[in-house]
Amino acid sequence: MESLKVLVVDDEARMRKLVRDFLTVKGFQVVEAEDGEKAVEVFFQQKDIALVILDVMMPRMDGWEVLKTIRQYSQVPVIMLTARGEERDELQGFKLGVDEYISKPFSPKILVARVEAILRRTRAAAPDQAEAGGIQVDKVAHTVTIDGKPVELSYKEFELLTYFVDNQGIALSREKILNNVWNYDYFGDARTIDTHVKKLRSKMGDKGEYIRTIWGMGYKFEVSE
Repeated sequence: MESLKVLVVDDEARMRKLVRDFLTVKGFQVVEAEDGEKAVEVFFQQKDIALVILDVMMPRMDGWEVLKTIRQYSQVPVIMLTARGEERDELQGFKLGVDEYISKPFSPKILVARVEAILRRTRAAAPDQAEAGGIQVDKVAHTVTIDGKPVELSYKEFELLTYFVDNQGIALSREKILNNVWNYDYFGDARTIDTHVKKLRSKMGDKGEYIRTIWGMGYKFEVSE
């Protein structure tokens, strides 16, 4: 499997090292966090994390709170680790959006196998291309065509258009756009989004009207009938 980035969150350094060693051997990149607050910080700083392995019992912010925070902005696969094996904990985990639930102690080889299986499944489900109203977005090649003609976009304009196309018909606040297209801890303001939307609309020609302004809130991408 290609080198994908996995975030390992556990307050025990020994556990993090064990998981990291097994994942690294399989070619994964591993980033670590020793508590819940750090996990949230790392997750939103590094936007290319493909999967999160998350311990439940941690200081400062437990795994449930971390999961709830991540799920507000992302559907990244999450494997929860816990010393408990009670059914109600597992049900709570799945209700909050956990993909897998593994009780300690566990076999690191089994954990890695679960990681690989989840990533194969989720990446197969995520299309490399998106299309809407004559706009074709190739997420791998990082190219955009409109009615068959290539359109030159900057990196951020491409990410912004991709985010709009992937969220057709959904009203998106400026805060949500900042959190998903720019870094979570970006210290700019909403005018950055407005400037990029203006440039993007101009490059899209007539299709620019698909990006509708929702006054006082943000934008909605909607293909006209």
